[in-house]
Amino acid sequence: MFIIDLNYVAPLEELDKHMFDHVQYLKKYYEENLFLASGRKVPRTGGVILCLAESEQEVNRIIAEDPFYKFKLAEFKVTEFLASQSHPDLAALLGKNVAS
Repeated sequence: MFIIDLNYVAPLEELDKHMFDHVQYLKKYYEENLFLASGRKVPRTGGVILCLAESEQEVNRIIAEDPFYKFKLAEFKVTEFLASQSHPDLAALLGKNVAS
């Protein structure tokens, strides 16, 4: 699993111009069962996406499609982690048995 950490580097007004396309991008990867959760940071300085990709290379390919990446509106940091514990309802999504 990967955490995609976005840090906005453009004014919010510029980000909002691309928000519809960003949401469409998110929907695409939810439909492909690759995104588990996403949302804005508080305060609104960026966002976080939990991604179930197979590799960091796949994550980078996915990020390259994000309008916030294409238009250089945010910096992206990728962190891989191995879930050793999770809520039982997540087991099917994570595709493995994880102790809870």
